[in-house]
Amino acid sequence: MPGVSERVTGICKRATRWRLRGGLALAIIAPVIAVTGATVPAASALAAPAASTPAVAAAAPAAVPGPPSGWSTIFSDDFNGGSGSGVDSQWMYDTGPGSSFGTGEIETMTNSTSNVHLDGSGNLDITAIGSGSSWTSGRIQTTSANVGAPAGGELEVTASIQQPTGGLGYWPAFWMLGPGQWPENGEIDIIEDVNSLSEVSGTVHCGTDPGGPCNEPNGVGSGLRSCSGCQSGYHTYTMILNRTNTSSESVTFYLDGTAYFTVTEAQVGTSTWQAAFDHNLSIILDLAMGGGYPNGVCGCTSPTSSTTSGGTMRVGYVAAYSTSGSGGGGGGGGSGTGPVTGYNGLCLDVRGANSANFTPVQVYTCNGTNAQQWTVVQAGSTLHALGKCLDINGGGTADGTTVDLYDCNNTGAQVFIPQSNGSLYNPQSNKCLDDTNFGGSGTQLQIWDCTAGDAAQVWHLP
Repeated sequence: MPGVSERVTGICKRATRWRLRGGLALAIIAPVIAVTGATVPAASALAAPAASTPAVAAAAPAAVPGPPSGWSTIFSDDFNGGSGSGVDSQWMYDTGPGSSFGTGEIETMTNSTSNVHLDGSGNLDITAIGSGSSWTSGRIQTTSANVGAPAGGELEVTASIQQPTGGLGYWPAFWMLGPGQWPENGEIDIIEDVNSLSEVSGTVHCGTDPGGPCNEPNGVGSGLRSCSGCQSGYHTYTMILNRTNTSSESVTFYLDGTAYFTVTEAQVGTSTWQAAFDHNLSIILDLAMGGGYPNGVCGCTSPTSSTTSGGTMRVGYVAAYSTSGSGGGGGGGGSGTGPVTGYNGLCLDVRGANSANFTPVQVYTCNGTNAQQWTVVQAGSTLHALGKCLDINGGGTADGTTVDLYDCNNTGAQVFIPQSNGSLYNPQSNKCLDDTNFGGSGTQLQIWDCTAGDAAQVWHLP
């Protein structure tokens, strides 16, 4: 078996699928695993989980831990429920053949309780079943991109997990993904292991593929690290996204409260970082079989005839905590609900207060109606009015593409990241929300090349 230094080539990918309007599907490919020699700086004292490095198997946790002092719980699941039941409505199943994910994995993901079920004792079991090249397993993700770090604040996402046994081919993962086009939408792989090695790796993905500042498709990662006892007991796997200084942000990975790897904004560049991590992400749990990562590590085709069916990834809880942040600085923005004003004091407005899909979003004389009440959500990345989202028509990326109201759907067409210069930046198109030709009250908005300081692209959030 090759040594750790030989286990990292550009061989591995992860993916998820998002439904777009008109029934079209977008496959977002996300690779995983890279090695870097970066030194791990000390983590934030406020954010760091309580450090403990068990030398023996840890028992299943009784409940989701409360938030650290100064933090708030923004998502949690302790997987309480009847034995054999499915997950609750916070999650959705991502089903279908693993071959469609672009990773080389060979299982079929199902929503069967044979593959994904609660054990009746407060734990989630994801089990791979099969032999040869015929396997089934499970993959769940939160129903929306629901957790993010506010500007000036921090986000902690953590889980208590017992990794599966079973041998070659097993590929457990606990990870996060932003809405939009991979890899610019951002991906954070909090835990991955392969082939029941009692190891762990943490990786981020961003920028462009191939190459780019995140060295895609490899990403920027820790490489496989020892995780003693991780197949025989529960251990905590944690990520902290630190935005307390919005010009010097970071992602730090922890095993049982001990930091082992950090990636910084300076390593990949400000614009790339903001597009990847200054917005909400979804949380994903899955157990794949075979594929580029396990095959590359073992130098074989996995699973093999010696791989045991029934290996289970057990999850005691998943939780996300955040601090309130300052609301300022680059990539920041407002919070709450109210008018969004632009050039000449005009308000962002849903034409005719009509909540139907494709209703134009325009600038209009401020009048205090519900059509002008916008809620800044998803850590300052999407804007909602009348129960729907500000949206780029058809997911277009060309200058002059119009902007309208549409059902919120987690696509990149609905991500508008506030910038320190007042613009609202859409990473998918690499353009900014624009007051079309300063057209005055009643003019539908568009996207256009970002121009720092252009009054047509300066917006004041509530």
